[in-house]
Amino acid sequence: MKNKKIISKIAENLKRLKRERGLSQSDLCKKTSLAYHTIAKIETGVTPDPRINTLKKIAEALNVSLDVLVK
Repeated sequence: MKNKKIISKIAENLKRLKRERGLSQSDLCKKTSLAYHTIAKIETGVTPDPRINTLKKIAEALNVSLDVLVK
């Protein structure tokens, strides 16, 4: 259950940060070189445990620390 809350927080933060920066999922794909479905699944909370390297790429593309993305 705790893991689900963390994933939900990541999804919530990802949506907010994308919105604040005016980025679409496609924009984020280009900046991270991640597949569209990977970002979509993280953003919707479908991916149960995103890999740390994936989260690092997203945080870097959004110009935030990893902590900002996951907390």
